[in-house]
Amino acid sequence: MNLDERLKTDCHIVCELEQSTLLLLNNSLVDWLILVPHGEEIELTNLPFTQQTAILGEVNLVARFIQQTCAPDKLNIATLGNVVSQLHIHVIGRKHTDPYWPAPVWGQTQSEPYVKEQVQQIKDQFTAFLNSANHQAS
Repeated sequence: MNLDERLKTDCHIVCELEQSTLLLLNNSLVDWLILVPHGEEIELTNLPFTQQTAILGEVNLVARFIQQTCAPDKLNIATLGNVVSQLHIHVIGRKHTDPYWPAPVWGQTQSEPYVKEQVQQIKDQFTAFLNSANHQAS
C-alpha cells in the first residue's frame, strides 16, 4: 500500500497492525492517531463486512489506548476524506484544555510538532499497550 503524500508529510508511522497502518499526526497539541486501512477502497462502507468489523476492532484498540494513556474528556472518531481521499480513520482524544476545544480540530492553524523523543515514547507506549492487550486476549 502506498501512503498518501499528505499523510506521509503530516504524520509519523507508529506501527503496522493487521488491517491498518497506524499513524501519529505531527501535532502534540492534540492526542491524534490515524488508522489507514490496507487496500485501495476509499469508503469504509464499501469494504467487505468482515474487513469493516476487523478495522472497527483496531479503531476500538486505538481508542482504548488513547483513553488509558491520555485520559481525554471526549473521543472524536471520523472518516472524512475530503482532502485526502485514501481511506483513513481519525481517532482523536479531545480535552477541555486543548487549544481548539470545543471547535473541530480540522483547519486549525495552531500546531506544535512532536520532538523525536516524544514520537518514540508514543511508539513505545503503544507497543507495550498492544503487547498487554494481546497477552490479555490469549
